[in-house]
Amino acid sequence: MAENTEQKKKATPEFRMQKMYVKDLSFENPNAPEIYFAQSEKQPEVDVNLQLNHKQIDDNHYEVSLEITAKIINKEKEKTLFILELEHAAVFFLKNIPEEHIKMVLAVDCPTLLFPFTRQIASQVSVDGGFVPFLMEPINFMALYQNSQKKEKQKTN
Repeated sequence: MAENTEQKKKATPEFRMQKMYVKDLSFENPNAPEIYFAQSEKQPEVDVNLQLNHKQIDDNHYEVSLEITAKIINKEKEKTLFILELEHAAVFFLKNIPEEHIKMVLAVDCPTLLFPFTRQIASQVSVDGGFVPFLMEPINFMALYQNSQKKEKQKTN
């Protein structure tokens, strides 16, 4: 009986974030201080690019990072308000997770846990740069994963 309990314990999937950190951060405010006096009534144009990266560190640890580049432009004045580049990462512990689920955990579960913190950093940096908080829209990582799987399937067919 004790062996059975021990086997179940060993086979129980484990998943947790162990460490979170900023790998790279750049905030450019190329038109300061003039841009603060040229504020527009119109909403600025926002161009955001997101890239998700992951790599295996050892048998049970993976690094997952979100790379975000955001360029905010006052279209009326044709001036860049700011450019934000952020690579925010975390190390995740994954143990006893079936091999067929690892890819989805790295592409969906890990960035879903990481993104709110990434969003907060981007917001705080924009405030520290003299602007209103830059709030990125929530991201549905499951939908992104499913779309990438469909595209992959279409390529192989």
